[in-house]
Amino acid sequence: MTAAHALPSLNLKDQVSAAEWRTRVDLAACYRLIALYGWDDLIFTHISAKVPGTEDFLINPYGLMFHEISASSLVKIDLAGNKLMDSPFDINPAGYTIHSAVHEVRQDVACVLHIHTAAGIAVSAQKQGLLPLSQQSLFVLASLAYHGYEGVALHHEEKARLQHDLGEKNFMILPNHGLLTAAASIADAFLMMFTLQRACEIQVMAQSGGAELIHIPRQILDGAQAMLAGVMKSPTGMGGALPWPALLRKLDQQMPGYAE
Repeated sequence: MTAAHALPSLNLKDQVSAAEWRTRVDLAACYRLIALYGWDDLIFTHISAKVPGTEDFLINPYGLMFHEISASSLVKIDLAGNKLMDSPFDINPAGYTIHSAVHEVRQDVACVLHIHTAAGIAVSAQKQGLLPLSQQSLFVLASLAYHGYEGVALHHEEKARLQHDLGEKNFMILPNHGLLTAAASIADAFLMMFTLQRACEIQVMAQSGGAELIHIPRQILDGAQAMLAGVMKSPTGMGGALPWPALLRKLDQQMPGYAE
């Protein structure tokens, strides 16, 4: 990397609380995991996490690829979109609109994750949306919302409609646009997105075969939440804390530097 293209040297560890630093490290790790799994979209899409004990949240520096994001490079903003610490980076205005909409009304949500994968957008463009075709899909369908496409999310008046459509759900498909998860932790949001993304991939692959598809029966769908809680060893049914340490070990081996 030439000097002209080098990233600014930042180290915020001693300037923030221990709780905020831990959140920064986990959020930077989440960005890099998205890159590692190939779900990134150049510098676009976004993941946000609330700073513990506040209404403020952290989001990606606009212009960095997801594999470049570190704990110190994340930008801290308030619900009005104002930067709360000096940063050489701006934020994606569409990212602010979507993420602030959720953080404003969902006190149970600590992390919002939004991606534009090919499989996710392909399913979002289907009138029937996500179909009950896989074990992964039944966990998503237990808490799935939809929000119709209104163009690039730059208009603040869209926020109220997105809030209404999400309600108390934790998964959202944005038709013609992408996927979103909202969870009580960064680990939960990632695991939920892994499940949603995999469900979309399976649906597109199953449809491509041209054969008649087998739908999961309604009585099984109705018991999905209880089954998920049992598998994930979590009463909330999310269970991201279970695989998260292993995911961080994977990052330490393949994409270190996120905790800087």
